[in-house]
Amino acid sequence: MAKKRLCPQPTEGQLSKFIEERENWKLVQQALTVTTGADFDVKLYAPLSRRFQELLSEIIRCSREGDPFLISYYACAPEIFVAMDLPWFTSLASAYLGAVLPGHTAEVDESDTLLGKDYCTALRVGALRVLKDQLPIPTAVVALIHPCDGTIGFHQMLKEKWPNVPIFACDPPYWEDDERSLDYYVSEIKRMVSFLEEHTGRKLDMDRLREVVEESNKIIKLWQEYSELRRAVPCPHGYGITMQAFGAAQYVWVGHPDCVQWFRDLVANAEGLVRAKKGKVENERIRIFCFDLTPAHLVYDLFVWLEEQWGAVVVMDMFGHCPYELIDTSSEETTFRGLARRALYQQPMVRQARGMADYFLSDIERVVKDYKINCVVWPMHMGHKDGSAIVGLMREKCRELGVPFMSIGMDLFDPRYTTVDQIKDRFTEFFTIMGLG
Repeated sequence: MAKKRLCPQPTEGQLSKFIEERENWKLVQQALTVTTGADFDVKLYAPLSRRFQELLSEIIRCSREGDPFLISYYACAPEIFVAMDLPWFTSLASAYLGAVLPGHTAEVDESDTLLGKDYCTALRVGALRVLKDQLPIPTAVVALIHPCDGTIGFHQMLKEKWPNVPIFACDPPYWEDDERSLDYYVSEIKRMVSFLEEHTGRKLDMDRLREVVEESNKIIKLWQEYSELRRAVPCPHGYGITMQAFGAAQYVWVGHPDCVQWFRDLVANAEGLVRAKKGKVENERIRIFCFDLTPAHLVYDLFVWLEEQWGAVVVMDMFGHCPYELIDTSSEETTFRGLARRALYQQPMVRQARGMADYFLSDIERVVKDYKINCVVWPMHMGHKDGSAIVGLMREKCRELGVPFMSIGMDLFDPRYTTVDQIKDRFTEFFTIMGLG
């Protein structure tokens, strides 16, 4: 008897983007593997690019063979997906990582006709791929209804396009980190588990969840150590490594022993550089806090230029920051409580934009003080209207802390919205006027 399919039979078109991206990552890995004399932080991309291939292959296999898989997000307690042996991907990752690949701007242009140019480009490109049947249809979707209205609109589109795919989203409380709000979100996480068990046929084994969370704790602890090392002056590594750390820990290697080793190598390298008092930039003069998702398409241009031209290092960014607490796995209740707290109060973007402006301001203050920051930059992505609405408050906080603040106005996923030359001009003017150069 043929086994029951737990996801729709895909067309080759629905797998085409994944197959194409897998080949692109294979080329990236090959190029990095043969590179000689490259910086350590560049070489770290090689195992990550291999892991991206594995992730894409898992989804392709599940789709073809009818095994269950999910669309979800880093802020939905993915340790639970790993423990239930449910491969997952986020449709927005392709929009972020794809910004450095050929053909991306053509997709952006095509998506303009769907939702309007004022809608977040990552969500727009993700929607385009769904509407054009370029993504495999999952067994279920674990969605977000925070931190922004655009996210809600994207999932409404998914529901209309895939009416037979069950969708669940944990309902987030608005208020601050208090016990009543946390109690409520724990109950939402447990409802999510019941939803997954019903629609995927997989049961959550608490012993297996404990194993995954304990591996995740090891990763977070090493990440915390690495974040501490970036306080050193000069900073041991430059731009890019912080986003790699986030991607490894919170997306492609959640609760995986290989991720533990990746962070051990990262910490060991940084420790050696700090002991030797060496940094990515020999004459470090400006320490930047880039307070948002940092744009992938600028990694080999703008950030290299900042380091070489100005001695300016992006010491920390919103996604590279590691405010996560270790999760107590001594009981089922403490495990779920820790997962709920991490998902709701500690994940980047979800933490800041979900509720009060205080989260933006307190994070700025903590990072500026902890990392000896000389200036704060808010990229002001055209889709991040939540943060852009409080630019004045962020500027006032920086004035109170005695550090200059700059908002740019750009598209994190489209290099043409504000060109790299225009952004360089903004930095030149900013550094000069503020006496940072």
